[in-house]
Amino acid sequence: MPTDVAPVKQDVAATFLPALPVTLAPSEPLPDWLADEESLRDEGVLFGLSDARPDGKVAQIRAFFGQQSAPLEESIHQYTEQIGEINQFINERETRIATLRHQLDELRNAQPASTNLIRTAASLLLLEVMCVGTFFLVDETLRPAFPNRWVAVGVFLAGMFNLAGRTSFFYETGTRLTARRLIEEVGLPLAASVFILVQALETKSTVQAVGLFLFVFFLFLLGGKLLLTTLTSLQNDINVVLANRRLLVRKQEDVPRLEAEINQLVREVDGLRTQKWPFVTSLNQTEARRVQLNTQRDRLVNLFISEFELARSLRERLPESQREAMFK
Repeated sequence: MPTDVAPVKQDVAATFLPALPVTLAPSEPLPDWLADEESLRDEGVLFGLSDARPDGKVAQIRAFFGQQSAPLEESIHQYTEQIGEINQFINERETRIATLRHQLDELRNAQPASTNLIRTAASLLLLEVMCVGTFFLVDETLRPAFPNRWVAVGVFLAGMFNLAGRTSFFYETGTRLTARRLIEEVGLPLAASVFILVQALETKSTVQAVGLFLFVFFLFLLGGKLLLTTLTSLQNDINVVLANRRLLVRKQEDVPRLEAEINQLVREVDGLRTQKWPFVTSLNQTEARRVQLNTQRDRLVNLFISEFELARSLRERLPESQREAMFK
């Protein structure tokens, strides 16, 4: 369970202190022909009765309100960028918090693995005693013909030579047994056992010699593999014990550290949200003001267009003489 996840930039959180929202200057007052709706209606009627197009007047209305809303658009852009930057810092810390909490849960839920160290150690001790006893049995059998003890050592090690093999067909299932592998597994243990049998027949009865032969043969054949298997199990159990010890140390050291880092990040997130709130409030107020201006602009444009179209419709129904008299 690695704990080396890259942390967020702490210096950014420490130095990012957003400025207070900017107070907008009051809007420029509307010109007289826009402030007075009756005057705007008259403008629409005059444009409708004349040959003039309404596009220029509508463009003037939109240009005036565009000038009014330009500072609002700039402020909205600035507030949006500042809020987006703060949200990025918040997301970085929340991602880090989620990662640390996952690591913390894994560390708390991790349990020490079970081990058979005592049983394996006892088995290894018994195997060693068995091998030592068997060596003295071989040495006692060979001593009348070979007084030098090194001969017994060589015969014993030759019988145990199969323990150097990687595997044994006695411990495998579904293995194809070939003559080559049979000789490799059984050759030296059988030869050493037969050699001991020949020497035992000279000093012991036939029954004792045969019993000794069977005993040492199966010991040589199976004991070596069992000894190495036990040694491997002992190594694995020791590794498990060391891993359990490291897990205990990690729980004692890493759990408080992870909790402290999580609490620090939570405080930073709360501080960033507190800093973001004035910007959100100002953004909402600015957007509301922009909506108000756009609504007022559209209302005045529609008012002018409606009066223009009504006057233009009336103009189309008047005779030419009345039109000329209207503008004299």
